[in-house]
Amino acid sequence: MKELETLLIESARSFGINITNEQICQFMLYKDILLETNKKFNLTAITDDRDVILKHFIDCLSVLKFYDFTLVRNIIDIGSGAGFPAIPLKIVLPSLHVTIVDSLNKRINFLKDVVSELNLLDVTCIHERAEILGCNQDYREKFDICTSRAVAYLPMLSEYCLPFVRPNGYFLAMKGPNNIQEEIDNSLTIINQLGGCFEKIENYLIPHTDISHNIIFIRKNNITPKKYPRKTSQIKNNITC
Repeated sequence: MKELETLLIESARSFGINITNEQICQFMLYKDILLETNKKFNLTAITDDRDVILKHFIDCLSVLKFYDFTLVRNIIDIGSGAGFPAIPLKIVLPSLHVTIVDSLNKRINFLKDVVSELNLLDVTCIHERAEILGCNQDYREKFDICTSRAVAYLPMLSEYCLPFVRPNGYFLAMKGPNNIQEEIDNSLTIINQLGGCFEKIENYLIPHTDISHNIIFIRKNNITPKKYPRKTSQIKNNITC
């Protein structure tokens, strides 16, 4: 077995995830497509094969260590960029229905190619701004889980994401190591107004690195008032950074 494949298997196993041979092939193909497309336009600053495995794929799978996806029917990933965490989660959870949202059409076209090349079913890629799609009744409060990885400051991100989550579902914000408590403290009021509540932070190390990341768990308790999400300019005017 090749070194990168062994790295993928062992790192995933450290999070309690067993990867099949088919999934290994999908991850390796995804890596190749990502790095080749990245030569044409910017998708990621991470361009080393080993780093793609650890800092993208394994990092994305970290949520499975802290949340049981057994009963999760569908997720929506906001600001997915090159497909993180949506595509890695879909690979290891093939029955999951996944909706990917990004505001840049180049990235959406790339993701459609990835979905096709990897033969992933039940994946929808949407070119739209989150604050606009969140007002669309076809998507509003229709998802068990909303994910977002390193996209925006938490008060703004919560307003983008919580409208998509059905009551009793979760918004999982994947964050780096810095200023987490400050972001949460500045988010509590708007999270409550959106019908959610802060539940916990889970901290973890990416295997085979010294990189520490966090997942913020926000539970959706009540329906989000119709006035949310607001326009981006309105959201920014009410944020303390």
